[in-house]
Parts: sequence; structure tokens; C-alpha cells
Amino acid sequence: MNMDLKWRKAEQSSDQGDACVEVARFPGVVGVRDSKDPDGPRLALGPDAFGELLARLKRQ
Repeated sequence: MNMDLKWRKAEQSSDQGDACVEVARFPGVVGVRDSKDPDGPRLALGPDAFGELLARLKRQ
């Protein structure tokens, strides 16, 4: 993944070490990573898969 991407964390996330993810968009893909391990593994999801992930998380 391009390291120059602008990664964003939810505004509701705290800086207290909670389990947070960050997302970044680039053409045709949404990147997802652990905010506590920015150099660690990342997921690359298509827009439909990312939308489904969000929908399922909101139902939790």
C-alpha cells in the first residue's frame, strides 16, 4: 500500500490506547489498519466489501 496515504481514525476514538482502526481511500480500494501498529498488516477492501463491513459493525 502507498505509504503517502492519509489515514483517518473515527472522531469518537480516544487516544487512551483503545482498540481503533484507521482507514485510507485510494482509487477503487479502502485500506484498513490497526492504529496502534501503523506499520503492521493492512487490509485492502473494495468499496462494496468495506460498505458491508461497516453495515455489519453498525448492527453489532
